[in-house]
Amino acid sequence: MLHVACDLGPIRAVTAEIRATATGCEAEFRLDGRIDAIIVPSAQPSARKDNLWQTTCFEIFWQPIGGTCYREFNLSPSGQWAAYDFDAFREGMRDAPVETIALSCSHSDDELVLRASIAADLPAPAQVALNAVVDMGEGRIQYWALAFPPGKPEFHSEACRQIIVER
Repeated sequence: MLHVACDLGPIRAVTAEIRATATGCEAEFRLDGRIDAIIVPSAQPSARKDNLWQTTCFEIFWQPIGGTCYREFNLSPSGQWAAYDFDAFREGMRDAPVETIALSCSHSDDELVLRASIAADLPAPAQVALNAVVDMGEGRIQYWALAFPPGKPEFHSEACRQIIVER
């Protein structure tokens, strides 16, 4: 769903799916709409990079059931990524250990698809959020999630974690 405070734009829908693997997880994110009307980061060498959320990117929040700690992944169409661990809501942020993150991205005039294969310690069962940030340029940003808490867009909220993932 698009956050209620966001303007409608060239993206008509965002879909995402995730599944646990023996070594972590695999996810796919899809934007449907006018891809040429959004900012898509250009391809870069795969590497950890901060602040990817400032332009078009996808996010996974992974929280073991019953715990307060969670892991955040930022996945850019550029091939760059970030992973952070938190002790509780926005507390204790630090780089999360990951073995590998492999990203592939393809797009046409009306669709962008990002696939991620993440090798990292991801305890299950877990409650998971799948989010998208869509940069329309000129400071206009759309926030997409499975659900939002009341108020401003807040991806760190447990309210966004609407999927239960088991191994």
